[in-house]
Amino acid sequence: MDDWRNGGFGLYLHWPFCQSKCPYCDFNSHVAATIDQGRWQRAYLSEIRRLGAETEGRVLNSVFFGGGTPSLMEPDLVAAILETVRATWPLANDLEVTLEANPGSVEAGRFRGYRAAGVNRISMGIQALNDADLRKLGRLHTVAEARAAFDVARTTFDRVSFDLIYARQDQPLEHWRSELTEALTMAADHLSMYQLTVEDGTAFGDRFKRGKLRGLPEEELSADMYALTQDLCEAAGLPAYEVSNHARPGAESRHNLIYWRGGDYAGVGPGAHGRLTFPTGRWATEAPRAPAAWLERVERDGTGEGPRVRLDAEDHALEYLMMSLRLREGLDRGRHAALAGRPLDERRVADLREMGMIDTDDERIFATTEGRMVLNSVITALAGA
Repeated sequence: MDDWRNGGFGLYLHWPFCQSKCPYCDFNSHVAATIDQGRWQRAYLSEIRRLGAETEGRVLNSVFFGGGTPSLMEPDLVAAILETVRATWPLANDLEVTLEANPGSVEAGRFRGYRAAGVNRISMGIQALNDADLRKLGRLHTVAEARAAFDVARTTFDRVSFDLIYARQDQPLEHWRSELTEALTMAADHLSMYQLTVEDGTAFGDRFKRGKLRGLPEEELSADMYALTQDLCEAAGLPAYEVSNHARPGAESRHNLIYWRGGDYAGVGPGAHGRLTFPTGRWATEAPRAPAAWLERVERDGTGEGPRVRLDAEDHALEYLMMSLRLREGLDRGRHAALAGRPLDERRVADLREMGMIDTDDERIFATTEGRMVLNSVITALAGA
């Protein structure tokens, strides 16, 4: 029951509102004309206290405000949440508090308010450094506004990350090289680079089904873009510590490492997921996705969660396998064997090593650069599925 300590303990808070819905986005985000932030504050604080009573005494390593667009939250709401967090759990000396922001919602005064509340890391959704592609992605900001917002964040917070999307429509390899080179001059200590994916239920997904989403790259070009990303970031001192995330040593996202290292995390807000370990086992938690339904549930029932699902040993081991192989540090063989009740099949390990998909030593298994490009296949082979 103490396995979660290998990853630590974090708190995720979901703010479900955005100024507009991006056509590629399948996150739980909604556009609302008015938001009663006082009502949301009461619900968040109630959930934090409920979960705190269940996890009393645990040292909290991170808090993450995700969304949606959390930079639409009033600083007073963020301050009230973090004040309650401080009263609920003992805090790690290096507590990381991240807030996601979109450039169009960045104001210097608001950011100073977040910093005063206790936020110490900003993750900014820039997505492209090309105005034409920003419009294609449905973003409301321009490159100039993104750079201005980044400058505000950089002068307010010591730690700033931003996201970019590549393998966009009609994007040549050399254009991505130029754009990424420009991004690497912006003095961020952490970059997240995601390949554009077309998800069901999104506007892009609907267009794709109707044959209207043209200019998507061939698989070979997407692979070349991924390889180029690894090379340029490594040369700039931001190596990949996870499949899509690059950081200067020591600037890795501590909150996301909790997920990838198989730690525990409490999820608060519409659609938020969690993993919590108790003497009865490890449990998956999930909340209703609809903002109104979640609010009403908290107010009526005193909990925003749906029914919890207990993870058996096989599920727990598979989840650790899937998450840990995303990391450069890889999978701890002994830990996985303890969770699964048996070691991995050495024949499968040897086959993947011979194919150049993984490296191994006596204690760990690591996906190679080639293996990370087809990681789902590597995981499937190791799991024996």
